[in-house]
Amino acid sequence: MPHVDEHNRHGNNEARLEQSRFRIGFARDDSEVLEAQRLRWRVYRESLHADLPAGGVDADEFDRFCDHLLVRDSDTDAVVGTYRILTPEGARRAGGYYSATEFDIGRIVSQGARIAEVGRACVHPAYRTGGVITLLLAGLTGHLVERGCEYVIGCASVSLADGAARAASICRRLTRDHRSPIEWHAFPRARFPFESITAEAEDDLPLPPLIKAYVRLGATVCSEPAWDQQFKTADLLLILSIAHMAPRYRSRLLRQALPA
Repeated sequence: MPHVDEHNRHGNNEARLEQSRFRIGFARDDSEVLEAQRLRWRVYRESLHADLPAGGVDADEFDRFCDHLLVRDSDTDAVVGTYRILTPEGARRAGGYYSATEFDIGRIVSQGARIAEVGRACVHPAYRTGGVITLLLAGLTGHLVERGCEYVIGCASVSLADGAARAASICRRLTRDHRSPIEWHAFPRARFPFESITAEAEDDLPLPPLIKAYVRLGATVCSEPAWDQQFKTADLLLILSIAHMAPRYRSRLLRQALPA
């Protein structure tokens, strides 16, 4: 059907054009890490109404052990998207993973695999059209492959700003349809009581964009949700096998990844 193919070709060109507006790289010094922390503070305060201290910076004790991936708008040089990546070596120096503050992950780490952790994912509200998220995922994928990581874990947040019923519905859907094998299960330290909350129609609710992207890549849900009262979110622990990442998306992301 030539008409469909032509439409897809133009759609792909538009996606590439959008991504050409940006450049991606890792923070090279503390000042660049600070740019990421300022973006995180702004987005979490404005979008999640998170209970963060004044001062305009979201920081914790794990930041100094992480690699900070940044996406910049080439026109303004502003950081518009960020991820932090805790490699297995970084986790050893930090004394563990951030996820362990929200979940008992003993069963996961006992497997002896090379596990990286991602977190503090953040995209400026004006740049959430897909290009920035794709670049972040591409940079992340390339970094994990280069470092020889076998799995990646991370807390995926569902905002409570739109109501507990909506969050409960999304959590119920994800834990029902995308549950990890039992050997990868984790257990929330402060459980979000999603099963006792009157839910909306589960299958009609769109998944948050990053969670939707993770599921497409092949991520599964390790846990029932934890309740993060500071960030006002229900958090699910996700795990993704690098070897079993959906081949179509893996190859596409690696083509866009940073050079080794």
